[in-house]
Amino acid sequence: MTLTRRRAGLALASACLAPGLGASRSTWAQAPRYPDRPVKLLHGFGAGGNADAVARILATELGKSLGQAVVVEPKPGAGGTIAAGTVASARPDGYTLLLVTGGHAIAGALYDRLPYDTLKSFQPVSALTTFPFLVVAQAGSKYTALQDVLKAARARGTELTYGSAGVGTGQHMAGALLAQQAGVNMVHVPYRGESGAMTGLLGGEVDLVLVAPTAAVQHIRSGKLQALATTGPSRWPGMPEVRTAAEQGVAQFDVRSWTGLLAPAGLPKPLLDRLQLDVRKALTDEAVRARLEEITGGEVRASPPAELQATIQGDLKRWTQLVKDAHIQKE
Repeated sequence: MTLTRRRAGLALASACLAPGLGASRSTWAQAPRYPDRPVKLLHGFGAGGNADAVARILATELGKSLGQAVVVEPKPGAGGTIAAGTVASARPDGYTLLLVTGGHAIAGALYDRLPYDTLKSFQPVSALTTFPFLVVAQAGSKYTALQDVLKAARARGTELTYGSAGVGTGQHMAGALLAQQAGVNMVHVPYRGESGAMTGLLGGEVDLVLVAPTAAVQHIRSGKLQALATTGPSRWPGMPEVRTAAEQGVAQFDVRSWTGLLAPAGLPKPLLDRLQLDVRKALTDEAVRARLEEITGGEVRASPPAELQATIQGDLKRWTQLVKDAHIQKE
């Protein structure tokens, strides 16, 4: 090899390993051919829902970066545990990934027997989105704010009803935690999905519903529903006039759902680095961020694996304690 060609080769290698690309020499030396076939992205929810939409947007963007198709495979059922169990038992080679929501930690608290360990069976890759719930009531209801609901519940000593998308969903657990922290009784009425809960509220079957912002905003703007509170630590940017639960007397109340990307435990670090780099690249694209924000009504942000693991661990601890304290029946 001539000196000129050798210098050119070294220059190309240096460019590929530039700090801005986030890859080390060992990364590319150990996994130079990944991926050489399509990658599967599983999730535990029905096709067409929010989780499915997030998965498909992410799959498209990852496919561009990886140079291979990323195929979304919904495996709904059992609170997302069927999909999680499939990924937990897959080879940690980067070809089987899992999109999860905050329900991943809830399932760990609610199910006595799972074919995996909620924390140890997975390698977190990155958080994707975070969003609060809205507490909503019928328009014209005597409850115009969450503090009205809490005052009425304490005064009459009877139980109010709140609907959710089902037992063990984030909305269910958020409502149970709200009742516990506020010191009131509220009867949980589970429906089959968010649309069922919204139909029940519009029909006067329940007093309140906790719901993702995107599922309620159309009804609020049309004048059929009114938002009483948001469950996050700060006001939801989509409706900044709606106060948080903490602002209305439930100090420290903060419940947000999220989506994240997991891989089977044991994923080699070079592959983890590659996937996290590509996720971060996807989520910093303005068009991608805009679509995800529209779908989830929340914040879009990649995170280090350790941060996502801490979120799952913290949620698992909180929901496990709530299941015990509120005597929520385990599955």
